[in-house]
Amino acid sequence: MVDICCIGHITLDKVVTATSEVNMPGGTSFYFSNAIRNMEVSYMLVTALAVKENYIVSDLRAKDITVNMLPSKHTVCFENIYKENQDHRTQRVLQKADPFTVSALLNIEAATFHLGPLLADDIPVDVIRFLSLKGVVSLDVQGYLREVRENEVRAIGWPEKQEALQYVSILKANDSEMEVLTGTASVRDGAMVLAGFGVKEVIITLGSKGSLIYADGVFYDIPAYKPATVTDATGCGDTYMAGYLYKKAKGAGIQEAGEFASAMAALKIESSGPFTGTYDDVMRLLKQDRSSAGKKI
Repeated sequence: MVDICCIGHITLDKVVTATSEVNMPGGTSFYFSNAIRNMEVSYMLVTALAVKENYIVSDLRAKDITVNMLPSKHTVCFENIYKENQDHRTQRVLQKADPFTVSALLNIEAATFHLGPLLADDIPVDVIRFLSLKGVVSLDVQGYLREVRENEVRAIGWPEKQEALQYVSILKANDSEMEVLTGTASVRDGAMVLAGFGVKEVIITLGSKGSLIYADGVFYDIPAYKPATVTDATGCGDTYMAGYLYKKAKGAGIQEAGEFASAMAALKIESSGPFTGTYDDVMRLLKQDRSSAGKKI
């Protein structure tokens, strides 16, 4: 039994920005694992990738990250292209990995499961239902709103959302994903719709504008913290969720957990690759007057 288990595919990523082109491992599971590894919490990653990419898992284990590696014919390959505004990107998928199954997860035990599907068929609803019987389910919804057509990533709806979200305790979506799921552009209205599906804590991330969390009828406005420089936004949402679930595991309230998560994400955007900071780094940023607190959504 661990405090937190992340389930998701590791990807091979090409990240193209206005100033650079970098090839690196990626995906929710990769960024989440690196972000949480320096925090005082018991953690396990469950992922699936092709044998020829085993070196990625070896590198994670060398960082003292516990990894349960499942076999897959292929490893997911993503191309992420950012324009000057790092809040937006375009994507292509060159190959896909095998989906996760209930049978492969029978012996995985955790207090909280964070699910990071990258594509619509990565994690079937029966897996979400099964894990909800074992612990708290946290979900980054982005993958359920993507399908691949001729290598291009297309935005889609999620027909199974009402069936699936009744098993999800913590849901993370950005504002565009929220609008697809709910049909409304109003962040507060959208959060309430998602809570109506059964989600206990709805997290809507808003890029450089911060985030909003809705739980038990209360809205929490979370400020964005200003990075020293904006280099690469890839993995910022995953870093945010690592910080949030870490603080929740330590008994923090929603506002405190959200602010910690936001500060972690700000530090991550300062460099390419995953978050490499520590708890103390995050706390130093939180104490500095570098936030845009006070903005209402």
